Amino acid sequence: MGKRDDLIARYADDLKTKCGMTPDMDLLTKVTIGCGPSIYDADAATVASSQPGELETVKKNFLIKKLGLSDGPALDTALDKVIETYGKSERNKYRAVIYYMLTKEFGKESVYS
Repeated sequence: MGKRDDLIARYADDLKTKCGMTPDMDLLTKVTIGCGPSIYDADAATVASSQPGELETVKKNFLIKKLGLSDGPALDTALDKVIETYGKSERNKYRAVIYYMLTKEFGKESVYS
């Protein structure tokens, strides 16, 4: 297995153990690939959910640009829900896991098909 496969396995484990979800491995793989090289950078691979600027970046660059959603309170609500599901105290919130959960939350799997 390559490094990306190892990371996908780690993300799947987080979804199972920390988020209580059974991941759709095909979608998780596509979301991970969509994150590009950021998954290999320790800082970029995680989301600092306690920093409002970081969540704003996720909202603008992922929810609005990538998923094509309109800005509004629903985006903030979904972000809060995903962070809560992952666990606010969880130190390493992987970007690919958060993007995966947001994709599922909004039913936007078709973006990756």
